[in-house]
Amino acid sequence: MLDLKFIRENPEIVKTAIKNRNMTLDIEALLSLDKQRRELLLEVEELKRQRNVSADEMGKLVQQKVDISEKRAALKELSQKIKDFDVKVVEIEAKSAEILISIPNIPHNSVPVGKDASANTDVKTWGTPRELEFSAKTHIDLAENLDIIDFPRATKITGSNFVLFKGAGARLERALFNFMLGIHTTKHGYTEVSPPLLVNRASMTGTGQLPKLEEDMYRANEDDLFLIPTAEVPVTNIHRDEILPEAQLPIFYTAYTPCFRREAGSYGKDTRGLMRVHQFDKVEMVKFVKPETSYEELETLLINAETILQLLKLPYRVLCLSTGDISFAAAKCYDIEVWAPGIEKWLEVSSCSNFEDFQARRANIKYKDPTTSKTSFVHTLNGSGVALARTVIAIMENYQQKDGSIVVPEVLRSYMDGIAVIELR
Repeated sequence: MLDLKFIRENPEIVKTAIKNRNMTLDIEALLSLDKQRRELLLEVEELKRQRNVSADEMGKLVQQKVDISEKRAALKELSQKIKDFDVKVVEIEAKSAEILISIPNIPHNSVPVGKDASANTDVKTWGTPRELEFSAKTHIDLAENLDIIDFPRATKITGSNFVLFKGAGARLERALFNFMLGIHTTKHGYTEVSPPLLVNRASMTGTGQLPKLEEDMYRANEDDLFLIPTAEVPVTNIHRDEILPEAQLPIFYTAYTPCFRREAGSYGKDTRGLMRVHQFDKVEMVKFVKPETSYEELETLLINAETILQLLKLPYRVLCLSTGDISFAAAKCYDIEVWAPGIEKWLEVSSCSNFEDFQARRANIKYKDPTTSKTSFVHTLNGSGVALARTVIAIMENYQQKDGSIVVPEVLRSYMDGIAVIELR
């Protein structure tokens, strides 16, 4: 959430940011409400001053045994007027809050301006896509032939776009998140947490999923709880409504969780196999840092995610997302995409974002300077480290052999009891 004072003092910056995001919001309406509120507060302050003066006068008149019935009636009328003004202030604040919470973050000045993903810029590439000496199979054909993913039975159990991993497929999935958690905790300095998979409305609002993305979420209506779309939500909310000691920063957390997304409006688009599933596993990295270090921390976060793909020896590219493609809450975001030769596509497996103080304002996460006792909002960052469904696609399709078997990446073999090749038995 943006600071209302910042919007008041920099309306054109906010309007330009909204325009560059291809959004339409009435900032003037918010500023008008803000002006009304501040004028009302001044009036209320003056009325309260008058009430205090009148009350003092009445006290003196009572001591003098003077009739104060008229003054008492006038004071009652004044008090009612103050109550009416207070109600108006509350109403205006509610309307202002509704607009304020719908305003997206302002993209960092290094973010390319563009209407959609076509304006994303290439940052770097790593590795060379493997040139297969045979006709590449898709992960769907490989999975079915090796009997490691059962798509029809997953559909029978739940519905379309859900997955049933089995045998070596399930072991590969488990090996991946154990491997990634190990790297992030032992090499990158993150503390592992295992958060709840259901979160409340305040948590979803704090990280920016609500109110904008509610239709994409799975919700337990009776309890008004949401299945998490990413571990970013519960992990960021660990410190909601807290003031952290400055010495405690930076804080790095990593978590493995299943993630749940309805993907509303995306039906028919890349929905075969593992491309766009409603439940998938992901290892997430979340950082709480001081504002002056947050962009350095973003670059380190990106390197942490890249390290996983380099160890897996998967060729990838890094993109800086444009203003038309960046998420609602992010100020800057890098996407990492791996190459999948079977379906001949670059697949997003990680997004690394700096939210600056946008989430911290919504979730009320601050830190205190021990010298001045002044409190400030932290900056929050998060990145996928990495998302497994599409990483599994990339492994299966990049490591496939002519006979339809799949070589297990070397770094995963110790997590799979030494299995070097997944083959039909």
